[in-house]
Amino acid sequence: MSETKTPPRVLVVEDEAEIAALIAYQLTREGYRVETALTGAAALDALHRDLPDLLVLDRMLPEISGDDVLKALREDPATQAVPVLILTAKKDRADRIQGLELGADDYLTKPFSPRELVLRVDAILRRAKGELRATTGGGRILRAGPLRMDVGAHVVAFDGEEVQLTPTEFRLLQTLMERRGRTQSRRQLLTEAWDVDSMAASRVQTRTVDMHVRRLRGKLGAAGEWIETVRGFGYRFQHPVG
Repeated sequence: MSETKTPPRVLVVEDEAEIAALIAYQLTREGYRVETALTGAAALDALHRDLPDLLVLDRMLPEISGDDVLKALREDPATQAVPVLILTAKKDRADRIQGLELGADDYLTKPFSPRELVLRVDAILRRAKGELRATTGGGRILRAGPLRMDVGAHVVAFDGEEVQLTPTEFRLLQTLMERRGRTQSRRQLLTEAWDVDSMAASRVQTRTVDMHVRRLRGKLGAAGEWIETVRGFGYRFQHPVG
């Protein structure tokens, strides 16, 4: 008898009950397990009670804003690897950039297509499992000294200790390690790690990449020094010989 696979669990944080119910209905139809929360405080309680596979998060919430929920999630080692899809009425480019800077993996504005939301959730979860790059990286192991990345299993370890990365941080490190020794511009990194098209990448502020690189370096410890800054251009992964 084949083993039954447990469907991914999604936590939807949305203060408008009707929209929360609509999202839950659409995701449940696609086979996901869904829990909803109407406030930021309820979201944090739910996150620590039962860690979801993905968080759909409104930025404008009562009590505790969605931005503060995201900051708390990314700062806590127990929750920092949870993928996040921001769903919000804030449509300006600056708002999208700010959401990405806070650590979101994708950004969808209201009004939204329920089908598009489902497709984005599917895509984020595939990326989180390391499946999107199957044609180029599936099943491969990337190594640099004591740093080891299992692309297929979506696991990074340094000196045998697992490093907890967000899906975006994982893709950023994978891009740099796959192209070690070659300098990558911020636009190239946005295109690869954030799935931003080249035209949109040219309009995104460079601090978005810089902030994520800074966080990635901090998590990698000594290996973070191998991500070199190339002034005026971008970054390069260079593992020292010896």
